[in-house]
Amino acid sequence: MPVRKVHFVSLGCVKNRVDTEVMLGVAGREGWRVVEEPDEAEVIVVNTCGFIGEAKKESIDTIFELAEYKRIGACKKLVVAGCLSQRYPTELAAQMPEVDHFLGSSDMLKLGRVLAGEEDERLLVGNPADWVVGASDPRVVTQSRASAWLKLAEGCNRTCSFCVIPQIRGKQRSRTADDVVTEAQRLVAQGAIELNLVSQDTVAWGRDLPRTGKSSLAELVRRVADLDGVRWVRLFYLYPETIDDALIDLLASHPRVVPYVDMPLQHASDAMLKRMRRGHGKDRQKRVVQRLRDRIPGLTFRTAFIVGHPGETKEDFDELCEFVSWARFEHAVVFRYSDEESCSAHAMADKVPTLVSANRARKLMALQRKIAREKNRALVGREMDVLVEGPSEEHELVMKGRHAGQAPEVDGSVYLSEGEAHAGEMRRVRIAQASDWDLVGDLVDQPTGAPPRKKHVSLKLIGEPREARWQ
Repeated sequence: MPVRKVHFVSLGCVKNRVDTEVMLGVAGREGWRVVEEPDEAEVIVVNTCGFIGEAKKESIDTIFELAEYKRIGACKKLVVAGCLSQRYPTELAAQMPEVDHFLGSSDMLKLGRVLAGEEDERLLVGNPADWVVGASDPRVVTQSRASAWLKLAEGCNRTCSFCVIPQIRGKQRSRTADDVVTEAQRLVAQGAIELNLVSQDTVAWGRDLPRTGKSSLAELVRRVADLDGVRWVRLFYLYPETIDDALIDLLASHPRVVPYVDMPLQHASDAMLKRMRRGHGKDRQKRVVQRLRDRIPGLTFRTAFIVGHPGETKEDFDELCEFVSWARFEHAVVFRYSDEESCSAHAMADKVPTLVSANRARKLMALQRKIAREKNRALVGREMDVLVEGPSEEHELVMKGRHAGQAPEVDGSVYLSEGEAHAGEMRRVRIAQASDWDLVGDLVDQPTGAPPRKKHVSLKLIGEPREARWQ
């Protein structure tokens, strides 16, 4: 039989990427070969994002672009999956006759029947979303073999005014600790030395599991970090509430748990935190930040903020800027409020004009840029471990990697201007240059049995190519 070819496009967050990797595994199990060029594929699969307006537009534009390959390419079937399908199933089905099948955010395994030609139904969106990836599900990791995302749970039980995730992804559904550890073992066996633990609300992991055999998040993190072969374990999306001492102790002292906290704070004004339905005020938020700074040596703190939420005054925004100046976060991302029709904030009065919101985002970005620059410049001259990822996008002779304070895809990089390195290695590097987001360093070690060092392209950081990630 001729080889059947499928092409995938994955949009949105890293959690969506894991879902795409499961669909890649499903395709491989069914005997399909994944191709990089859409014009070669008999089936094209788009895993969409439906979180905010800009993400929805990107998803819709991508679907229409790829639909053209049914006319000019080899494509016989176009499949749309993920959050946009979950959020607007009937609307998309009515307006996109080009699409042959719609799968929701919880329907990745249904792709097998679609690829096998055993599914006649066009609308295959399960409602409510009820699936969460398991260790027994097929999965093909798509990023550097040395680094992998590991989902702990799906869905969210929070009721933040601006967020549609509970509507799209459903209620919190935690994986058991044993299932997570089993997948972690498989990822390590495949070459991963960095495991990034992620869910929508990681600090709430396990609360929905039966009491029998229930373990804490700290116990789970320790079990993953204690696996042979693991070098770095990193935590994402901790809600700003009380974090138990056991987890803080791991972040502070476990040699394989990176002292890195990703905690989206969203705002710092009491009035705005109340309108956002965050369940706490500024004082508790400051206590959480201060406690983590005091208890965890060398902490890297990443956060996220929203500006332009309905009701945000100039005084609220000024209070947010004061908070950022006080906290001096290593990494922060700034989002402009997106007025989603199914969120409670949509009905709120006192909408902030678009221009005002954009100006506030620029001002906050400029403030954080200055802080990040100062933090990076303080690293010049230091030696640190760097996980080598591979050639940079700008020049194939320049290798890049990340130190422990840089998470994959969302933070800056360390570019290696001297010495020879290979993807997947953990190397010792001396930082020589710093920009707002990125660093340049020289290798100061040499792997056992490695050939003499070769000089790569001399590199100087100019410009700030990552400004787009702050918009």
